[in-house]
Amino acid sequence: MRYEIRVDGHLSDTLAKAFPELGHVVISGQTILFGPVVDEAHLYGLLERCQSLGLRVVEMRQLPE
Repeated sequence: MRYEIRVDGHLSDTLAKAFPELGHVVISGQTILFGPVVDEAHLYGLLERCQSLGLRVVEMRQLPE
């Protein structure tokens, strides 16, 4: 599965390194994290990581294969 997670603001390089398995791009004041998600536990782990870093998740969606 591939997912896209949009968070508010511009992620610094340091914060982006907290998601080594995902790519990222900044568009219109949001950072889009994207990449493969192995399973549900991985997905919840990514969301937990966002929360622990104080990131506000705006949208999350599964991408077509």
